[in-house]
Amino acid sequence: MQPLSPLARELLAGPNFAVVATVNADGSPQQSVVWARERDGEVIFSTVQGRAKPQNIQRDNTINVLIIDGDNGYRYSAIRGTARLESDNADALIDELSHAYTGHAWVETQPHPRVTVVITPTRVTDHG
Repeated sequence: MQPLSPLARELLAGPNFAVVATVNADGSPQQSVVWARERDGEVIFSTVQGRAKPQNIQRDNTINVLIIDGDNGYRYSAIRGTARLESDNADALIDELSHAYTGHAWVETQPHPRVTVVITPTRVTDHG
């Protein structure tokens, strides 16, 4: 595991959007904008079981995440790594992230259970 850089930690501590890329079955990239934060040197975000991201991670755990400074789009941290899925406390995470990004509690609208994606960094590159 490569440690997160000071910039990556700073960006993950604030309400900065992240773009996550996983690998589809045909080898093409699948990207999504997510809310994310740092936990014990890893990056975490919430998603719903049955979506492309968890399916892709179960097949190929390669993942990239780009965290972009909300005040300066040319300032970012790009993190490559491996991902795993956790189901414990997944509902609590989305509520925590919703409060951090919107100031409001999360209202679940999805019928499938939530999972937490945990990214272990293998390479961190900063810009800005």
